[in-house]
Amino acid sequence: MTAALLSIGTELTRGELVNTNAAWLSEELTKLGFEVVEHTTIDDDLERIVTVIRRFAETHQVVVVTGGLGPTSDDLTTAAAAKAAELGLFRDESVVEGIRRKFEAFGRVMPESNAKQGDFPEGADVLSNPAGTAPGFAIRLGRSRLFFLPGVPREMQQIFAESIRPAIAGLAERRTHQIHIRTFGMTESGVAQALDGLEEAHPGLTLGYRAHFPEIEVKVHVRSSSAAEAELEAQAIEEKVRVVLGDAVFGGRDDSFPAIVGKVLRDQGRKLAVAESCTGGRVGEMLTREPGSSDYLLFDAVVYSNRAKEVVLGVNPEILRVHGAVSSEAAAAMAEGVLRVASADIAVSITGIAGPGGGTDDKPVGTVWFGLAQRGKPTITRHQKMPWGRDRVQTVSAYVALELVRRAVLAEQDWAR
Repeated sequence: MTAALLSIGTELTRGELVNTNAAWLSEELTKLGFEVVEHTTIDDDLERIVTVIRRFAETHQVVVVTGGLGPTSDDLTTAAAAKAAELGLFRDESVVEGIRRKFEAFGRVMPESNAKQGDFPEGADVLSNPAGTAPGFAIRLGRSRLFFLPGVPREMQQIFAESIRPAIAGLAERRTHQIHIRTFGMTESGVAQALDGLEEAHPGLTLGYRAHFPEIEVKVHVRSSSAAEAELEAQAIEEKVRVVLGDAVFGGRDDSFPAIVGKVLRDQGRKLAVAESCTGGRVGEMLTREPGSSDYLLFDAVVYSNRAKEVVLGVNPEILRVHGAVSSEAAAAMAEGVLRVASADIAVSITGIAGPGGGTDDKPVGTVWFGLAQRGKPTITRHQKMPWGRDRVQTVSAYVALELVRRAVLAEQDWAR
C-alpha cells in the first residue's frame, strides 16, 4: 500500500524554510507499513495544488498534506481540497468558537480572518488541534484517504499521532521493520564501504544512510513474511552492523551523542570538568541541553585568552610562551588545571584555531589539540587537523572531546597509544 506526501507553501519552494515535516511523516508512515513513494512540495497556487491532489488521489491509498491552513489570503489548502474533490465549503461554528476561546485565554481578541480556519470541505472529518488554532481535516477522493494538517511541526505531529495514526494503522499489511544505528567518527562513504555486501547476503534488507554532521545514521530496513519475522531479522542484522562498525556506534534512533556520554558518566559515578578555548562553550552547551546533566558536569571553563588560561586554570605562562596556546603542552595543562579547580574525576580540554584567520604554516586553521586528565592516571593529548570552516571545526571538536571522555570512562581504548 503506497502513500504520498504533499507539502504546501511558497516559503518552502523558495528555500526560506526547511521541510522537516516530510521527513518525520515519511518515517511514521514507513513504520506503519506503507511504502512512501513520493514527496512533492508546491507553492501557494490554487490550481497547482488542485492538480497535485487529484493526481495523488488517483495513485495512492493514503495522502498526507501539510501547510496552507492558516488565516491569511495565501492559505489556500482547504479551498484547493474542496475544488479537487468537487465539494462545497461549510463553516463549522463550533470550531470558530473554539479558536475564539483560545485567543481569549491569552487575553486577545480573535481577528475575523481566523474564522476562515473553521471552513472545511463538505463531509470532511475535522481533526482537532489542541496545540494551535488550525484544525486538520480528512476527506475521501476515489479510493484514496487524504489528510490535511497544519504546517507547524509540533501541531502537525500531535494531530497525526492522535487522529491519523489510529485511523490508518490497520490499512497496510506491515511486513517491515526498521532499526536506526547512530555513529560518530567515520565518513558516510567509510560506513557504506564497511557494510558492503551485507544487502546481498540478506535479500530482504535495504540499508539507508543519513549524514547529519558530524554523525552518520545507518537505517536497517528489513522486509519479510511478517512484521515479527522482519523485526527478528532486523535485530540480527543490527548486531552484525554494530560489530563491523565497532566503537563508531554510540546509540540508536532516539539517542543523542551528549546524552550517551552523560549516561556513561552517570552510570560510572564520574564527575566531569571541561576547559574550552576555540569551541567557546559548545561542549557545555551540548551536555547541559540534556536534563540531569548536573549529575555529572561540575564545571565548564571557557578560557579564550591566554590570560584566562593562566588565571582561571593556573596554566604556567611559560608553557604558553614557549609552546603556544595551541599545543600538546597547553592542552595538557588546561585539562590538569580544570581537573584541579573543579575537583573532578575526569577533565577534557580543547584548544585550537577554528578560523577563518589565525593559522600559520606550522599550525594551519583547523588545528585542534585535546587534553584528557584523570585522577591517578597520566594526562594524554591528541590533535586533529580539520578541513572545514569555523562552525564545523567547533562542532567536530566538541564531539571529539566528548568521545575522548566516553571511551576513557568505558576504558574501551588506550588513548595514549
